[in-house]
Amino acid sequence: MKQRVISGAVLTAFLAAIVVFDRIFPLALNIAVGLVSVAAVEELAKALDLQRKWFLYLPSLAAAAAAPFCESPYQFMMYCVYTLVLFSAMIVYHHETTFKEVGVLYSMVVLIPCALSTLVSLRELNRGHGMFYVLIAVLAAWVADVGAFFAGTLFGKHKLCPEISPKKTVEGALGGLVANVAVMLLCGLWFSAVFYQGQVAVNYLALFLIGFLGAPISILGDLSFSLIKRSCHIKDFGQVIPGHGGMLDRFDSVIFTAPFVYILVSFLPLAPV
Repeated sequence: MKQRVISGAVLTAFLAAIVVFDRIFPLALNIAVGLVSVAAVEELAKALDLQRKWFLYLPSLAAAAAAPFCESPYQFMMYCVYTLVLFSAMIVYHHETTFKEVGVLYSMVVLIPCALSTLVSLRELNRGHGMFYVLIAVLAAWVADVGAFFAGTLFGKHKLCPEISPKKTVEGALGGLVANVAVMLLCGLWFSAVFYQGQVAVNYLALFLIGFLGAPISILGDLSFSLIKRSCHIKDFGQVIPGHGGMLDRFDSVIFTAPFVYILVSFLPLAPV
């Protein structure tokens, strides 16, 4: 528990630093997303025992690192090149690999960096307040997870999905939802009333929807990657973050919530441009 709390505080402080220094060093967000993407793909390749197959492993790491720095349509072009390289490697080294290995790795290298790169796209949606959007997208995943953990520990009795994640409970899920809605609304209040002293209005309807819908989407992301871990017969994707596991263990829910927040705020902006 102590390690989990300390690691969570360090991650939150790291995110806050990126938000604070965005105007001075905007590439910090791209670099952070790139590092998380590379670490996540590396953990996945290790879980699939593909690290030794350099012809799949190295192009996948390169694509994960490049994605956050490629704006549309260049990201699409980069993935076209990655597709050609990976499937060419499969043909050349067909005696050493299988389509199943290539297919799983390819789908995850497309999913993970693309989903995490929406954090960069969120910032560009509203250059004046874009980092508030990024903060909300990450917190929508993390708060739901933390709320579910504590609510489940204190009140959990009914298992949510025992065959995939035995520790998750219905009570925990409800606690995460309530915590998520409350924190999203409080973030909006702080942003408007404290940070901008009432001079900038926020869309509380959008914040409520992010909190209310973001919680189950966060759980969906968590359960999806828990299923992947079970199929790979591992408990955690790594031990990079003490008390949490690997990067994928911490960012699996963000992979699902970030695109959702991007779509929602594209129609319901959180703040005026």
